[in-house]
Amino acid sequence: MLLEAENLAKTFGDLAVLVGVSLTLRAGECLALTGESGSGKSTLIHILAALDTPDAGRLTIDGIDTATLSEPGLAALRRQNIGIVFQQYNLIPSLNAGDNLAFQARLAGRYDPVHCATLARSLGLDGHLAKYPEDLSGGQQQRLAIGRALAARPALVLADEPTGNLDQDTGDATIDLMLGLVAENDAGLIIATHSERLAARLDRRLHLSGGRLQ
Repeated sequence: MLLEAENLAKTFGDLAVLVGVSLTLRAGECLALTGESGSGKSTLIHILAALDTPDAGRLTIDGIDTATLSEPGLAALRRQNIGIVFQQYNLIPSLNAGDNLAFQARLAGRYDPVHCATLARSLGLDGHLAKYPEDLSGGQQQRLAIGRALAARPALVLADEPTGNLDQDTGDATIDLMLGLVAENDAGLIIATHSERLAARLDRRLHLSGGRLQ
């Protein structure tokens, strides 16, 4: 099992955002996480990415219990095993698009210039690699964030609304690319999305409501 989450809970003040959330993901499996705005999807994605710590519960990624890791150990786990597409992109403003694209792969020690060039071309970014994030459109920034997450060929890809700022045709083509790359690497994929069309394309779906999975 690539990912196992057992009874995850997270509270902010008096608000219980996640309540007893459990899920599993196998290598090669693609899962849609749906739910209304404010349902806790982003919080769950951050916990599954080992970026945030649950108040209770257990998270195992690729056989590693995240509770046993120090902060440097968690950083190494994220660097080597996880590709993350943030809803707000989190591109590095001081790096141009080409360096942003390669950033995660370089950290993981898996930088492949041919693979990055192919990604850039597939994402329609090959003519924009010298530009900085502020000079790119919202859609271009989103595609760059997706490419960065995929460039290191991670075992687990977590994406928070990865097509939110893309038109339907571009979004479909981008998801085609994501699905092809995760299948090629036998990776696991979890996408948090409002899109019924996108959710219907994945292997299975879980719905988050009131902090609980349905």
